[in-house]
Amino acid sequence: MAFTLQIGAEAPAFELMGTDDKIHRLWDYDAAPFLVVAFTCNHCPYVIGNESRERAFVDKYAKRGVTYVAVNSNDTRDYPTDDFPHMKERAADLKFTWHYLHDATQEVAKKYGAIKTPHFFLFDADRKLRYVGRMDDSPRDITKATTHELADAVEDLLAMREVRVPVTEAIGCTVKWRGKPPKFIPTDVCDLQ
Repeated sequence: MAFTLQIGAEAPAFELMGTDDKIHRLWDYDAAPFLVVAFTCNHCPYVIGNESRERAFVDKYAKRGVTYVAVNSNDTRDYPTDDFPHMKERAADLKFTWHYLHDATQEVAKKYGAIKTPHFFLFDADRKLRYVGRMDDSPRDITKATTHELADAVEDLLAMREVRVPVTEAIGCTVKWRGKPPKFIPTDVCDLQ
């Protein structure tokens, strides 16, 4: 069995503290026709390079029924700038318009099979996974991006079509797992079908 959720899998439940000091659960987003769960962090240069596209994506698709939730699962012992106080500071400084949640135990990242930051999971109204992977092919440098797979997948779903490219390879830093080397990726990772 692959580490990362497979297309058609149900969204795993979560219950995580947000930077708004509220607990957020998967079912809090039941009214949203589509849900993106993005695994991210504070320090990764790929995440930082992707910030303007993230904001533009949320601004564009929130009006069309797409709810966006970001989750930080990185180990904070070896990566202290990914801790909750720094998350709150980042969300405030960058004026996030989406919820930014802290996965302190890393259990949610394990359930979803997040391997990189950023790593995107798009679910339909039944909370079945319809797309997993990257936002585009150059998260660090917008000028080099030639694709936009996450937006393409959303457009397919909005048009009531099957997602034409449902799986792409996430590009970014590895999730920083507690007690593992910095570039550790679980051996059963099989993102590409």
